[in-house]
Amino acid sequence: MKRRLIIATLFLAATGFVMAQFRGDSFDGDADTKTAREVGNHSTETPNWSNPAGFEKDVFTFARVRYTRGRGNFYRRRGSGWGTDMPDSDLNFSYRLQQMTSLRVDPDGRVLDLTDPDLVNYPWIYLVEPGGMYLSEQEASALRKYLLNGGFLMFDDFWGDAAWLNVEREMKKVFPERGFSELPLDHPLYNAVFPIKSKGQVPNYGTGEMSQYTGVTWEDHDGDTQTVHHRVIADDKGRLMVFAAHNSDNGDGWEREGEYQYFFENFSEKIAYPLGINVVFYVMTH
Repeated sequence: MKRRLIIATLFLAATGFVMAQFRGDSFDGDADTKTAREVGNHSTETPNWSNPAGFEKDVFTFARVRYTRGRGNFYRRRGSGWGTDMPDSDLNFSYRLQQMTSLRVDPDGRVLDLTDPDLVNYPWIYLVEPGGMYLSEQEASALRKYLLNGGFLMFDDFWGDAAWLNVEREMKKVFPERGFSELPLDHPLYNAVFPIKSKGQVPNYGTGEMSQYTGVTWEDHDGDTQTVHHRVIADDKGRLMVFAAHNSDNGDGWEREGEYQYFFENFSEKIAYPLGINVVFYVMTH
């Protein structure tokens, strides 16, 4: 163990990593940002592609939710907010989804407020770092209407008990009568495209690359952060409306896929992409 820690320390020194950099990958966007393509990359170069003329709107679109960060004890989760991992995660994931499935995918992505009238045009939305999310009465009402009318929301990248309590608290504004339940591994979502046998953990890219020496893949927040949870909210007919990946950072698996071979092979390729692609494909076909 001592030898592994020495190697890990040398690895940090050689690469120039500091822990603050592991989370320093957010985009501080504004209300004018419409697509991920408008934002400059902060990882490796993202792919470009196009769809056949006339089919530009007949595509799946990675739609990211812009939200307001709350204040107070319920919102004390450290993090960067709604723009974390953007644009690289959105664009890399969109490209891989088109590459590995029969879906045609929008090459630009979309950024939306929950109160945006265009929300109804996007059946799948993604919200990152929800441990700091605050929903106004108008946003909660709009999200409820969207989900009950066939929409789907994926939460990602939040760790620990306080962050989870905040998600439960805010979603009670949306569905006072409904709660989350753990999705069992025999659910068909886990075989929609790739066979998934366990709920794997994706750390931030720095911790992930270091894990080959330390064995640590979790982030150090309050409570149990080593156990990955996939919790869902369904409608009265059993249709999944919300999927929450707690104690995992799939977005970093998409964003940082091209930087480190170990991280790519063990987290991007084996966990983050299979889960994300299965979620989207299952939702779009059910």
